[in-house]
Amino acid sequence: MSNADSQPVRGVIVEEEIQLTLVELSQACRAPEAHVIAWVYEGVLEPVGEAPQDWRFTGSALRRAKLALWLSRDLEINPPGVALALDLLDDIAALQARLERFGAR
Repeated sequence: MSNADSQPVRGVIVEEEIQLTLVELSQACRAPEAHVIAWVYEGVLEPVGEAPQDWRFTGSALRRAKLALWLSRDLEINPPGVALALDLLDDIAALQARLERFGAR
């Protein structure tokens, strides 16, 4: 197949289009609202909106909240520790992506 035959693929990532309220995110990840609020204040989650009743989260926040809950519940890590752990996991993922891009993996 030549470059002339290739067409760009277009689509929408559905989970990015989803907008969840605080209550909906809390229910979806099975975490108490207080945990979600603490994660927001620690920078784990970044909602759109000024106050908790106005917050809207994307679908990717749901995935991140589930991981935060696992770190919090199963590993007994406090909210600042969850924020640090998730930042480190993000850094590792970015480094792995760079390695793969350069064919070093």
